[in-house]
Amino acid sequence: MRHTLRIDDRTLSYLDFGGPGRPLLALHGGMSEGLAFTGLAGALGDAWRVIAPDQRGHGDSGRAGDYHRAGYVEDAVALLDHLGLDAPVALLGYSLGGLNAVHLAAAHPGRISALVNIDAAVGVDPADGAWTEFLRGMRYSAPTREELLAAAGPVGSAFVEQALRPLPDGGWRLPFHPQDMLDSVEACRGDHWAAWLGSSCPALLVHGTRSTSLPQAQADAMTTRRPGTTYAPLDGDHFLPFTDPDGVHGAVGKFLASL
Repeated sequence: MRHTLRIDDRTLSYLDFGGPGRPLLALHGGMSEGLAFTGLAGALGDAWRVIAPDQRGHGDSGRAGDYHRAGYVEDAVALLDHLGLDAPVALLGYSLGGLNAVHLAAAHPGRISALVNIDAAVGVDPADGAWTEFLRGMRYSAPTREELLAAAGPVGSAFVEQALRPLPDGGWRLPFHPQDMLDSVEACRGDHWAAWLGSSCPALLVHGTRSTSLPQAQADAMTTRRPGTTYAPLDGDHFLPFTDPDGVHGAVGKFLASL
C-alpha cells in the first residue's frame, strides 16, 4: 500500500508491502522507484515486511535541492521514525540505493541489523560520461507518452515506459527529472570506503560478475576488508534486479534466513 509523509516542504512517498514479518527497508537504484521491489516482497513472503520508499526526486516523491548522501540518509531515518521502527531493521539497497544504504548503516549503526548491498561500488568515478550523456538528452515532460519515450531512447523501454506519470493539466512526465539524476550521479563520485567499513552488522554483497559499475577487484576487496560480509556472485551485469531477479531474490532470501 502506498503512503506519504512530509519532510520539511517535500513529500516522501513509500510502499509498505505489509505482512507479519520483520521489517526490511529497501532502497531502489537511480531512475527507479520503490515499486521495483514488488517481486522481492513476493519472493520473501510473510517472513519479511518490505518497506520501499521512492527516494527523493524519484517516483511520486518530491524533488529536493540536494542529492548528496546525507540528504538520502536523513529521508530514510525520517521514514523509520514515522513508522515507529526504533528497533534495528534489515536494510537493502541497489546501485544508488546501495550506496545510500552503506552510508545509512555507518551513520546509524544502532538502527540497522543487517545490510544487503546489490552491486553498489564504494569507489565511484562516473567519469566515462555514459550515464550523463543520455540523461542530458532526455525530456522531463511531453504532450504524449510517445514523444517522451522517443526522447528517452533505449532507456525508455528499459527503465521508464511503465512508470510514466500523467500531468494534471495533460501530458506526461518522467518518474524523475533528468537534472536531478545528473546531480545525483555527480554526488556519488568519490571514495566511500570509510562508510563501507563503518558498520559491523552482517552484510551481503550481491555482485554481477560482468558489472562495469563494480569491478571484480573492488568486489573482492569489499568482501575481504569488511568483517562479516558474505559474497554472492551472479553471472550478470549491473542491472541484476531486472536481468536476473530470481538470482537476486534467492541470494537475498538465503542471507536473510541466516540472520
